[in-house]
Amino acid sequence: MEMKDLALPSLNRFASDYLQNRLEAEDYFHYDLSKQDMYRDRYNELMSRVFSRHELSDYIQRYMSRLSSSEAVNRNIERLRKNDSVVVIGGQQAGLLSGPLYTIHKVISIIKLAKEQEKELGSPVIPVFWIAGEDHDLAEVNHVYVMKNGKPHKKTYPSYQPYKTMVSDVELETEKAEKWFEEIIETYGETAFTNKLLFDMKGMIKESNTFTDFFARLIHEWFREYGLLLVDAGDPELRQIEKGHFASMIEKSERIAAVVEDQQSFMQAKGYPKMIEMDKQAANLFYYDPDKKDRCLLERVEGGFSGKNSEASFSEAELLAIANDHPERLSNNVITRPLMQEMLFPVLAFISGPGEIAYWAELKRAFELFSMKMPPIIPRLNITLVERGVQTDIEDMELTLETVLTEGTAKAVKRFLDSVEDETIADLFRKLKSQLEENHKKLADHAVSLDGGLEPMLKKNIEFIQKQLEFMYGKIGDRTKERHAVILKKYERIAHSLYPLESPQERIWNAFYYLNQYGPEFIRDIMKLDYQFNNQHKLIFI
Repeated sequence: MEMKDLALPSLNRFASDYLQNRLEAEDYFHYDLSKQDMYRDRYNELMSRVFSRHELSDYIQRYMSRLSSSEAVNRNIERLRKNDSVVVIGGQQAGLLSGPLYTIHKVISIIKLAKEQEKELGSPVIPVFWIAGEDHDLAEVNHVYVMKNGKPHKKTYPSYQPYKTMVSDVELETEKAEKWFEEIIETYGETAFTNKLLFDMKGMIKESNTFTDFFARLIHEWFREYGLLLVDAGDPELRQIEKGHFASMIEKSERIAAVVEDQQSFMQAKGYPKMIEMDKQAANLFYYDPDKKDRCLLERVEGGFSGKNSEASFSEAELLAIANDHPERLSNNVITRPLMQEMLFPVLAFISGPGEIAYWAELKRAFELFSMKMPPIIPRLNITLVERGVQTDIEDMELTLETVLTEGTAKAVKRFLDSVEDETIADLFRKLKSQLEENHKKLADHAVSLDGGLEPMLKKNIEFIQKQLEFMYGKIGDRTKERHAVILKKYERIAHSLYPLESPQERIWNAFYYLNQYGPEFIRDIMKLDYQFNNQHKLIFI
């Protein structure tokens, strides 16, 4: 296994400007990535603040006690209690089978940066993964992509949720989940590792009650030896620690919305599009109905707060009482989640995706509203896995990885087909099509002059003739493709592996393909590599 760096442009303009130091950083963030002492400055700032370390550590210990034992995890829980410790944190929704590869890349980033900065600072830096279990968008987490009929295909877990149920409350049905997993593994083909993978995963499915539970067990299994701590934002026990913070957010809800809107307006004036859609009356908190298991977004109304579609209604005093007595009924949205994270943890750095960088910039004034500084926003490692056979295909086709990872193979395929097209047939087709259309127009014009009622029929007739000509020409082209099927198959393999559905690999493919192909040590082997946070794309050749 070998890793190389590659410079690739960011797909997000704001993120690109941020990473290339083209921004006035202080307009958007509290820390400048270009400053050499950034982490030391952040560490010193955190040491002046007070956190509920013991309460938080006790919660994490209880939450992770359901998972397999890990000395590294237990050690980090104890280190979190110490006043000189800080964390590197990042999070993601609880995707089935861990979701797209970028979730794994984010975890790797958290662990690697924590290790790097512990060495630099000489103080405990603990990796923490925030599972967004309070999220209710089931369509985001209920599927993986597999190959079907030669194309990437979305394989969805069959589950129906009539309400906006938190993912932490969505049941994982054992028999249904086992069958779904078997069907996925079948698409990968049988290898020397398949049977053990099936056996191990069926055992884990049996132990898991919900989507989030399953996700936590997977991530813990892969990363426990590195001391990764897990928190579930949808866990009622965590809410008990958050009750006072919810109260602050309720009392300042109007100001939160106002300062976020101000920052968004400032950024739009600088030419950056708004990332977070927010109504002026937004309370930026959700209320969760424990009976229906339905989540509604609250907004400020005269006299208090109401669900956006009037699902629930509270005075401010009533909502504050809920925050104190039943905090599990409240949860954060995209605006208040970063604030809650900062209130709970001594965050040395937040590991973000490209889109997160842009929306965190819209929250700078919200952090200031609570007399906090936004942590350094560190882009996660961007990784592409390049299999040996795919690399051989790339070399055979004389492509570059940079081209494939930014635009796929469609242009290269077109150039190849143009180069092997029979020029005589192409020329004859163009002439035939032109002559037929010209003669048909003459016929139609004269016929319509005699009987205007013929015009609709003649229009349909020329459309039919054009379709038939295109069909004929397409069939000739298909024969050309058949003659060059070996070469076209190579282009197809490259695209499906590295740029599936015209998207980065990490957004489509799942880790289990690689575990089935390369064995249970695959993720540990990736973790052994030496990663540098230099904003370069990582190519891992396997």
